[in-house]
Amino acid sequence: MSAASTPTVEAGEVGLERDIFLRRLLRELAGTLQDVVGLEEASGYISVVGAAMGEHIDGEYRRALAVDRLSREQVSTVLVDLKRRIQGDFFVVEETEDRIVLGNRACPFGELVLGRPSLCMMTSNVFGSIAAQNLGYAGVALSQTIAQGHPECRVVVHLRPSENAEPGVREYFRRDDAG
Repeated sequence: MSAASTPTVEAGEVGLERDIFLRRLLRELAGTLQDVVGLEEASGYISVVGAAMGEHIDGEYRRALAVDRLSREQVSTVLVDLKRRIQGDFFVVEETEDRIVLGNRACPFGELVLGRPSLCMMTSNVFGSIAAQNLGYAGVALSQTIAQGHPECRVVVHLRPSENAEPGVREYFRRDDAG
């Protein structure tokens, strides 16, 4: 191949841009945590980040809507909208006074979420933080996740504590010093 026909670095077909780089970075960080400290501990670390993200996103929506607190209907709409904005495909399956059930056909992490269930703590904590901060309480259950190989996610956001809660529900409570 002559120098004239050799592609330049800039023109080379390299599957790299900011979005894929950041998703792959998070995948590798989650995988490393899962391998080093185990799934439960890795999920705990990612939960801390998810809670901070939830607080930030909640503040953004409350400012945009010019409200001190979101209503249940607004919380439901916000949960779907925030995932839409980051290329998820969440939708409301059921909404009652006691719970919001969401489905999801596309993970914002794309195929990079496979085998990284600790990344699902982002969804749990973002949803839990927003719902609890506005409604006082949230119990989030990740019933099915794409990360675990299911074709879709199923997320249940309980809005009231229950003694009959399904296994794996993570509880979130309103922080007095926020919102």
